[in-house]
Amino acid sequence: MALVRIFRGMVPALFAFALCAGTASAQSNKSGCALEPIGGTSRQLLRCQGGLTIIAESGARYTLTDRNRDGKADAARLQSKALLLDFAQGSSGAGFQVSTPQAIAAVRGTKWAVDVASGKTSVFVVRGQVTVRRPVASAGVLLGPGEGVDVDQGTGALTVKRWPAARVSALMARFGQ
Repeated sequence: MALVRIFRGMVPALFAFALCAGTASAQSNKSGCALEPIGGTSRQLLRCQGGLTIIAESGARYTLTDRNRDGKADAARLQSKALLLDFAQGSSGAGFQVSTPQAIAAVRGTKWAVDVASGKTSVFVVRGQVTVRRPVASAGVLLGPGEGVDVDQGTGALTVKRWPAARVSALMARFGQ
């Protein structure tokens, strides 16, 4: 069930479960997340219960979901652009995943980015570990710090690569990092 749907350039977000509306700079809903516009940019910041912070790139299209119906977001469906997800040190992040048309990336307590563009999904790990697999596959790969994977719509094996500094810098700059 969708909790938050954010469309290109839409601030504040449309909350599917929430009856909260208004002009406050931060809004909260039953997903346990508060939306905060990032001053001077069109990026958005979501602070969620359990130590999760999500930065949505300008124009990112995604939906947060509460798969186990405990009132907290535990998954995101990303259709385009990128999200930077960060579980605070010491929080588990167990069970959180991001699904895209090409991949499913599941967290292991970490800081990581997922980017959807031109028929592929790229996943990069800053800190911690993330598993990545194709939606129709049971096996995938495990990424560690500094590693990434590009997932296309094919069926071939996924290849983990250490990303060059220039690629990492370009991705992180999209989040103001």
